[in-house]
Amino acid sequence: MTKITGVRFKPVGKIYYFDPLRFDLKVGDSVIVETVRGVEFGTIVIAPRDIDDSEISKPLKPIMRIATDEDKEKQRRNSARIEEAMEICRRKIAEHKLEMNLVDVEFTFDGNKVLFYFTADGRVDFRDLVKDLATIFKMRIELRQIGVRDESKIMGSIGVCGRTICCHGFLGEFVPVSIKMAKEQGLSLNPGKISGACGRLMCCLKYEQNVYDELIKITPHEGDLVSTPGGKGTVEFVSMLKGKVKVRPESGDSLVEYDVRDLKVLKSASVKNQIDKIDEEILKGLE
Repeated sequence: MTKITGVRFKPVGKIYYFDPLRFDLKVGDSVIVETVRGVEFGTIVIAPRDIDDSEISKPLKPIMRIATDEDKEKQRRNSARIEEAMEICRRKIAEHKLEMNLVDVEFTFDGNKVLFYFTADGRVDFRDLVKDLATIFKMRIELRQIGVRDESKIMGSIGVCGRTICCHGFLGEFVPVSIKMAKEQGLSLNPGKISGACGRLMCCLKYEQNVYDELIKITPHEGDLVSTPGGKGTVEFVSMLKGKVKVRPESGDSLVEYDVRDLKVLKSASVKNQIDKIDEEILKGLE
């Protein structure tokens, strides 16, 4: 077991583990740590606790110190410079006629570097832009091209559920989602119905997938030949979450609803291709 504490550098960013040493740390405390980018200002989101060694990559970097009032003031000054930096960068992007969209700006705590995050349809030659920005800010300049998911996480939006999108509200890291999940959950394969503000598949498809994975193992599929308390029949309709299926008896009578526990699959139906290859390629682009 190893003692760790969890630190975030952005309100809904990824959580990084550090060695708490002997500091008395509580959730919400501000701390100073050393990262690959240099000295950074972060917030404790996981109080010191022991976790299994398999959950971390050693060696852990230690917490340097609990942030002082001076450190907090320095962080506030860095944050106050963001709007001005974005305005300057947007003006320079326009002057150089670059096809890029500035999304966010971040100053490192030590003041040695400023990072500009942008989106673009393809590669962008921003060498002259970097030179101009370096002349203005007198520090190292780094431009990072990010994807549409990252842009939505930074900018925020409202999802189809009417709530703030997950990645901006509470999701620290993106989870892998796929078209297969939408199909297994019986959702409409209309891109407008299953894609989020970023234009990619909604992250919430992942939340219930483990339940569907278990239900699929015990639930007959449409078209399966099954044995029921009333005889043999063909599955016509499946309500997976309710654990119910509607079966048409071999006699051709009207549909009868059964609990999945009362059925035994005698012959599985061939899996139907729900979408053609062209639509498959279009939908794959949402992942």
